[in-house]
Amino acid sequence: FLIETVIDIMVESKILQTAQERVVWNFKNMQGNRGNYNNNYNQPKEFEETVVEIKRISKKTKGGNMIRFSALVVVGDRKGKVGVGLSKAASVADAIRKSIEAGKRKMIVVPLRGTTIPYSLNEKFSASKILLKPAPPGTGIVAGGPIRVVLEAAGVRDAVGKSLGTKNKASNVYATLKALETLAKIVERRDRS
Repeated sequence: FLIETVIDIMVESKILQTAQERVVWNFKNMQGNRGNYNNNYNQPKEFEETVVEIKRISKKTKGGNMIRFSALVVVGDRKGKVGVGLSKAASVADAIRKSIEAGKRKMIVVPLRGTTIPYSLNEKFSASKILLKPAPPGTGIVAGGPIRVVLEAAGVRDAVGKSLGTKNKASNVYATLKALETLAKIVERRDRS
């Protein structure tokens, strides 16, 4: 009886040991790149992403309504680079992820003069009209939501912005981006001459 108990204990401990080894092995594999586990939580991000708008969109199909999500995301490094992505997907998380990737692909370089923009300008995109002006240091960004998000992501700390046209967030974001592109072209032209 005693010998059988010792054998049972030895067998059970061997099973437990192999189970513990399995847990340790799985944990080690999670640490590596297997299984797409992301272990970059503590590292600072290269770009800062801001979700401006998420819309639920539906399409009538033969089988019923097809529901998807659209995400508008502004991506920037706060040092003069900014991009905008607008993507659709079946889930919100996928739409945001696709928008971030699209924004990183379409980055522009924004000319900065200290903490503000070099010149004031008006820009029109679709039904949106944007007015951007430089401001003295310490003013901060005095602008509405979509314009503020783009300027902050670009690294502009002092500026005045006004949306004069539509209230559509996507149009305002694209108009602001177009205005910053125009600024870059003006600075490039002035530097050449």
